[in-house]
Amino acid sequence: MEVKLWNDKREREMYDNFAELYAIIKATEKLEKAYIRDIISSSDYEAECFKLIAHFKTLASTLKDTVPSIERFADTYKMDCPAAINRLVITGVPATVEHRAAAAASATTSAAIVAECVQNFITAMDSLKLNMVAVDQVHPLLSDLSASLNKLTILPPDFEGKTKMKEWLGRLSKMGAADELTEQQARQLHFDLESSYNSFMAALPTAGT
Repeated sequence: MEVKLWNDKREREMYDNFAELYAIIKATEKLEKAYIRDIISSSDYEAECFKLIAHFKTLASTLKDTVPSIERFADTYKMDCPAAINRLVITGVPATVEHRAAAAASATTSAAIVAECVQNFITAMDSLKLNMVAVDQVHPLLSDLSASLNKLTILPPDFEGKTKMKEWLGRLSKMGAADELTEQQARQLHFDLESSYNSFMAALPTAGT
């Protein structure tokens, strides 16, 4: 006895769309695995992934009333396709695009922190030249510099500038706010700042910035 899945043209179209959705999810899962295993080139992967995502978005929009949850659809039809669900539902872009965006964001963030470090170095050195040597004047500047250096992940933990600023902040914390650096201390601090700045600038190319 033949069993029909549908009773009319509308139901038949719905099940055809279900089959298409099933096929897109399965195809995306296979494509993701092929890319991870380096079986397909990045350019071919990206082109095919964009096509699948476009088809998926169109179909998902068409089926939004009958398939409100893609994850539930996958569960109902026993589809073990986590990579496809992530790509189609969560990110909505190929992995190559996602990685480029992350790299660009990381580079932009690093560039901003580098600029912040340079500004803090220059401000601290200029302040000493202007004879701003009171503890409550020097401490905030070195604290800002130390914080910006620590935010820059391309610098090693034992970077000269980090250790020297930490040492100076330790000395200043033992002094009163109104106390002033002696001429010798101010000269040494300026020397340490200049030395650390030169080391900082030298470290940037080797760190890949």
